[in-house]
Amino acid sequence: MKFSKEGRRKRIHYRIRKKVKGTAERPRLSIYRSNKAIYVQLIDDVSGSTITSANSLDATIPKDVAKAEQAKAVGKLLAEKAKSENVTSVVFDRGGYLYHGRVKALAEGAREAGLQL
Repeated sequence: MKFSKEGRRKRIHYRIRKKVKGTAERPRLSIYRSNKAIYVQLIDDVSGSTITSANSLDATIPKDVAKAEQAKAVGKLLAEKAKSENVTSVVFDRGGYLYHGRVKALAEGAREAGLQL
């Protein structure tokens, strides 16, 4: 059976989600990547709530740089927001995307800003 690119990503995401659970102390860092932007949020799966979120559409993120640089800035912004919520460690959920390019840049930006993945 042949799957579309999106269907394949969804299957991988479900496989990841079977293993990855976020708690209030160590929330899940969930990524969604579109062609124009990248969105990330910290989720507490126990209570089913979003702790904080960030995206590349934010006014503080530069628009005149490459998308990978924007993703890195989003990672740093999320880490700053997480620190204000007293979150230092997270579980990384790459959302079915390969750990490459913008996803990798976002993770590196979050690590540089002090978030432990």
